Amino acid sequence: MNLRIGILTAPQIRWERSSRNGKPTFILHDVRIGIGFHWDRRQTQEFAGELSILRNPNGTQTAINTIDMEDYITSVISSEMSAHSPLELLKAHAVISRSWAVRQCMNNRSQSSSNPSAAMGTSAFESGGHIGFDLCADDHCQRYEGLRSVHPRAEEAVEATRGQVLTYDGEICDTRFYKCCGGKTEIFSTCWENKNVPYLQSVECPYCGRAAERLQRGEQVILDCLQAYDSETLDCHDWQVTYTAQELQAILLEKTGIDFGTIRSLRPIERGASGRISLLEIVGDKRTERIGKELKIRRALSRTCLYSSWFDVEKREDVFILNGHGWGHGVGLCQLGAAEMALEGATCREILCYYYPGAEIANRIA
Repeated sequence: MNLRIGILTAPQIRWERSSRNGKPTFILHDVRIGIGFHWDRRQTQEFAGELSILRNPNGTQTAINTIDMEDYITSVISSEMSAHSPLELLKAHAVISRSWAVRQCMNNRSQSSSNPSAAMGTSAFESGGHIGFDLCADDHCQRYEGLRSVHPRAEEAVEATRGQVLTYDGEICDTRFYKCCGGKTEIFSTCWENKNVPYLQSVECPYCGRAAERLQRGEQVILDCLQAYDSETLDCHDWQVTYTAQELQAILLEKTGIDFGTIRSLRPIERGASGRISLLEIVGDKRTERIGKELKIRRALSRTCLYSSWFDVEKREDVFILNGHGWGHGVGLCQLGAAEMALEGATCREILCYYYPGAEIANRIA
C-alpha cells in the first residue's frame, strides 16, 4: 500500500536529489515541524520514495512524498519516539501508527471522492481531509521526518509487526496517542466529538510518572526513548505556568481576537475523566466567554500551546498560576508510559491492551 504524504507547503519548495545506500532519495529544506506547538522549528530532511509538487490555488506549493506503507511506518516510529527505544515499545507504536494511517486514509479518500472541493482553502495543509495527499507529516497527523532518525531497531519492529493493526469488533481502531498523560488517560469525547469510543476510555497510568522521575534523574535509558527536541520538555508530567492578568489579556487577544479587558478569573466548567478541561469560562472586565474543547483552550492560554488542558488555576492578586499535568490530549497511548512499561518488561501486546482496553491485534494489511 502506497501513501501520499504532504511534507510542507511554501511559496517555493527547495529540494535536491540525493542517495543513500545506493538508492535514490531527495532532500527538502526548511521543513517546519511542531507547527503551532512549543517545539516549532525547521529542519532539513531526507526522504526515500518519490517527490511530487502540488500547486495550490493560492500560488503556494506542497511537497508530496509517495512512499510504501511499511517504509512510512518505519520513519514514523523513529520520529514520534527515538528508534533507540525498547523494541516492544517500537512494535506497539508500529501497530498503532499503521492502524491510524490506514483508518485516516480510508476516511480522507472517501471524503475527497464524495466532495473533492470541500477542503480547498488557502492551502492543502489547512484542510482536515488533505486534498491531494493522504496524510501530513507533522503532529496534526503523525510525525514523519523521513530518513533522518531511522535505525535498524525500527526496521526490526516494523518487520515483526508487518501488516498488523489494532481492531475492535472487526473495525480498525482510531489509535490516538500523545507524549505523556500525566497520570490518567482521557476519554475521546473530552477532546473531539461527543461520542463513546469503547477502546478509548480513561485508565490510570502510573508508568509515565515513573518515566518522569527517570527523566528528572537524567537516566539515559529513558532519554534514549525521546527525540532530542522532546528532551527539551522534561517537565511534561507536572508543570506550572505563571501569567499576570495583563499578560494573559494580551495572549488571549492575540490568540482569540477577543479583548476580554483585565482578566478576572479562569473557571473550568467541564472536565473529562482525567481532569482535562473541555470547557473553560474566561471572565474579563469587558467580556466573558466560554471556550472549548481542549486544544482550543491550550492554544488560547499560551503564545504557543499549553502542554495540556489538565490544570488547576490559582490566583494571587493579579497573577494567575496554572498547575498542570501531562503533555498532549491524553487519549489512547501515553508514549512515556508505554516506554516505561517496555523498560519494565511489558510486551507489545500488553502495552496495547493496557491503553486500548478491549482492542485486539489483527493481520489485516497485505
